[in-house]
Amino acid sequence: MDFSKIIVGVMRWGIWGANHSESGVQKLIETSLEEGLSTFDHADIYGGYTTEELFGNAFSGMKIGREKIQLITKCGICMPSEKKNFPLKYYNYSKEYILNQVDESLKNLKTDYIDLLLLHRPSPLMNPEEIAAAFGVLRSSGKVRDFGVSNFSVTQFDLLSKYFPQLVTNQVEISLTETKAFYDGTINQMMTKKLHPTAWSVMGTYFNEDSEKTARIKSLLADLTMKYNADEAQLLLAFLLKHPANILPIIGTSKAESIKSLKKSLEINMEIEDWFGLLAASQGHKVP
Repeated sequence: MDFSKIIVGVMRWGIWGANHSESGVQKLIETSLEEGLSTFDHADIYGGYTTEELFGNAFSGMKIGREKIQLITKCGICMPSEKKNFPLKYYNYSKEYILNQVDESLKNLKTDYIDLLLLHRPSPLMNPEEIAAAFGVLRSSGKVRDFGVSNFSVTQFDLLSKYFPQLVTNQVEISLTETKAFYDGTINQMMTKKLHPTAWSVMGTYFNEDSEKTARIKSLLADLTMKYNADEAQLLLAFLLKHPANILPIIGTSKAESIKSLKKSLEINMEIEDWFGLLAASQGHKVP
């Protein structure tokens, strides 16, 4: 899994956020590549099944080789929308559904292959043998190069990997305000298997929640921003990047200037005392 150290998330690029035009998306792609961020995180449902197509149309109009970027996408959530007449939101991991959704993503992204396909959410009805069979077809056909999961527990990952041992990642929620994955075995499992976890919602609730937790973090960050000559968002990313699991954070911005700014977090080598200081601020107590 040869991805950039920071992954660019596109969820808010379309109608679920900034509602960029194709030229606006092209600017974001150009900025990302200029900053050395070549991996883009999608899901079929983003924008009500419209954002993959927006990205595909934009990228196809650029003079950039497909080999210069890596595309991640997810499937498995069936979500009612203008594009899909599902009666309710549910999960589907039948072989037929997975194969059909990959074909749809390939068409929308205007590409011959997906670098990494993830199962978006675990389903209580998922059949690991059937999923493995679908993955086998997609790998042998060259339509998908690598496979992983998103939001899976340790036991759910183990169940699927028993039938498809080539899983390469688990994309989970990790941030300074949401540290559960450090303690529930999720990150330990990735390290044991020598895999890179990918992280979503990497800013956590820091910028959109006024709580005692965020107040404690803000107080400490006030000093650290001066110490590291960095802003709060860069330090929140640096907190994740410090971890020895080599977490690949997904930044969800839809602004070119934010992509440039967040890239600078790779230059921050946070000292261990500051890392634990932030952890204690988040948890509201010192480590045991």
